[in-house]
Amino acid sequence: MIFTVLVPARLASTRLPDKPLADIAGKPMVVRVAERAAQSGAAHVVVACDDPRIAAACATHGVQSVLTRADHLSGSDRLAEACTLLALDGDDVVVNVQGDEPLIDPALVRRCAELLSERPDCVMSTAAHPLADVAEYLDPNVVKVVLDAAGRALYFSRAPIPWWRDGHAGGVKALPVPAPLRHVGLYGYRAGFLRRFPALPQAPLEGCEALEQLRVLWHGEHIAVHVAAHGPGPGVDTPADLARVRALFASGAASA
Repeated sequence: MIFTVLVPARLASTRLPDKPLADIAGKPMVVRVAERAAQSGAAHVVVACDDPRIAAACATHGVQSVLTRADHLSGSDRLAEACTLLALDGDDVVVNVQGDEPLIDPALVRRCAELLSERPDCVMSTAAHPLADVAEYLDPNVVKVVLDAAGRALYFSRAPIPWWRDGHAGGVKALPVPAPLRHVGLYGYRAGFLRRFPALPQAPLEGCEALEQLRVLWHGEHIAVHVAAHGPGPGVDTPADLARVRALFASGAASA
């Protein structure tokens, strides 16, 4: 299984300034992410960054990077440019690992690549895991996904889906059975589709839900979904998240 991991890294962040360069046990976070992703067995791990400071930090730690434009509106736009800069073939498999996931499971990264290789009917792959908490089921910041019989995404939503008509008649006190699936923001792409994705017209549902992956479904393409037994390690969005991840590294519970 030959695949490339791309790690988009944007220096600007409203909640955590200079997030890719945040120190985690002596290394920048983006380097920690790249090192973790390399454990998946990827042929190449490349950081797609928007600032020379990120590129310099990667070079210091032996991580490959490409410098992309700073005005991209989304991570997929940045990845599409990286595919062009790296001259990836249209059928090459690319896995997008977010630059704020220093505890991403390498086996999950590899499974996304393998799933796309196994599913010629799909242009993308992603992951999900069963929810066990009613509060997360109701949380609009937790994206849910429902699947078809072939394990492809039918719909992604911030709303609690599927909705248990009879069980929720008196209020949401329990989860539906089978358990709802929480979407994990990890994506596999065919490089050719990734290059053309930014040019596809935005879907009305995408604008409503603020979920870019709905554009793929709206245009009639398929996304294969791997259902993992549990969720990935914690990501870093806020200073509190960063403190928690630093503590895990300091304790040795999250060694890369």
